[in-house]
Amino acid sequence: MNIFSFTSSELEAIKLSVGVAVYSSIISLPFALLFGYYLARRQFPGKAIVESIIHLPLVMPPVTTGYLLLLILGTRGFIGKWLYAAFGIKLAFTFEAAVIASVFVSFPLIVRSIRTAIEMVDPSLEDASRILGVGRLKTFFRITVPLAAPGIVSGTILAFARSLGEFGATITFAGNIAGETQTLPLAVFAYMQVPGREIETLRLVLISVLISLFAMALSELYIRKMKRS
Repeated sequence: MNIFSFTSSELEAIKLSVGVAVYSSIISLPFALLFGYYLARRQFPGKAIVESIIHLPLVMPPVTTGYLLLLILGTRGFIGKWLYAAFGIKLAFTFEAAVIASVFVSFPLIVRSIRTAIEMVDPSLEDASRILGVGRLKTFFRITVPLAAPGIVSGTILAFARSLGEFGATITFAGNIAGETQTLPLAVFAYMQVPGREIETLRLVLISVLISLFAMALSELYIRKMKRS
C-alpha cells in the first residue's frame, strides 16, 4: 500500500481535525484577549481563584475535562438538558462537542501567552494614549494589541496545535464517530486497535506532525518578522 495514498476516511479525519482546531482558536481568541488583559492589568478580589479556574484544564486529566463537559452539556446535564428541551440543541457527540472540548483544553495556553505578552507592554504607553484623549478600547486595539502581537499570535498557534492533538476530552464528550467527530488523534487510536492498519496509522501520525510543524514554523517566522520591524 502506498503510504502517500490517503483514503476518504483519513482525509475526513484530517479535515475534521483542522476544522476543529481553527474553530477552537477563533472562538478562544477574543475571550483570551479579555481575560489576558484583565489578568495582566487589573487587581481584583478573587483574582487567584479566577486564574486557578482558567488554568485548571492544564493540570486535570483531559478525560476528566470531557466527563465534566458531559455532565454539564450532555442531554442529561443541567445545562444540556435545558438546551435540548427548550431549543432542541444537542451538543454531546457532535462536531460542536469536539470544538467545545478543544476550547476548554487549549484556552489556558492562549490566555497565559497573551497575559505574558501584555505584561511586557509598557503601561505608560497606554496611559499616554488615554491622556491624549484616546478611549480605553481604542488604546487597547491601537497600542496594546500591536505591541503584544507576537505573544498573541504565538498563543493562538499554540492553542491551534493543542486542539489538533486533543484526545481525552474529545473522545469522552464528542465520541469517536467516523466522519463527524473522529479527528486525527482519534483515528490514530482507532487504527491502532485493528491488526494490519500500521500503514494507515503511520500515515496519520506523520500528517499530524507535519501540520503541527507547519503551524509552529509560521508562528516563528511571524515573530521574527515582528522583531525585525
